[in-house]
Amino acid sequence: MITLDGVGVSYGTACALAGVSEQVPAGQWLGIIGPNGAGKTTLLRSIARLVAHAGTITIGGQPASGLRRRQLARLVAYVPQLPGLPPEMTVGDYVLLGRTPHIGYLRMETAADRQICAGLLDRLGLSPMAGRTLDTLSGGELQRIVLARALAQQAPVLLLDEPTSALDLGRRVDALELIDELRRERSLTVLSAVHDLTLAGQFADRLMLLDQGRVVATGPPARVLRDDVLAPRFGPGVHVMTTADKTLVVMSRRPGGHAPRSLTGKSGLASGRMR
Repeated sequence: MITLDGVGVSYGTACALAGVSEQVPAGQWLGIIGPNGAGKTTLLRSIARLVAHAGTITIGGQPASGLRRRQLARLVAYVPQLPGLPPEMTVGDYVLLGRTPHIGYLRMETAADRQICAGLLDRLGLSPMAGRTLDTLSGGELQRIVLARALAQQAPVLLLDEPTSALDLGRRVDALELIDELRRERSLTVLSAVHDLTLAGQFADRLMLLDQGRVVATGPPARVLRDDVLAPRFGPGVHVMTTADKTLVVMSRRPGGHAPRSLTGKSGLASGRMR
């Protein structure tokens, strides 16, 4: 379980987060949504202890502030929006870095470590790229490789900051399906910042809506993904519709335009899986 109690972050005189409190039970997926500058990235960086914060964050009952870096890395894997990528490193070696928290000082990775990484590359469709250097890959390929490295940590908590922003629609769904599959296999706790509100509603168990660093709504997707909740934060053009199979679809329309009367699921407007 992750517990946030009055978490606040300021950059100089600018308040990025203010009094954020939330509990995320083990095995649950919390989607963090909100307009640009709402504090989504700052919240994830606070949990990963990459930014100083007020308040208290506990992970599995342990205060995050008291954990050593290696201890924290065994508990939390973080996928940033803009990771640092050594261009001449191979894909295989980069993903293997995810095993670092489990490898003792002055020791080498084992065959088991390599097998874990090879399995993840295979599940993400990256095995043919294992010997290529990072500077030869596309943005979408790099994003999947960064995800593979985080999954290689085998940490019980996974923090994802826009993990699919560079992927095409099919790859987005594939990547999120893999995360969901591993979450269920390993009882992972997932916190993800997602711009695609439709996908956020389809994969997350609960959503937290941030605006100007404050929590303005939280709960199941159906409670948060509503016109009256989203429009004040994203603009009056945002509209939530429900398909014939009860999937929530968040759409945007031009000012003065008319929202479609219904969605059947056959129109191709709903992105991602249907459930």
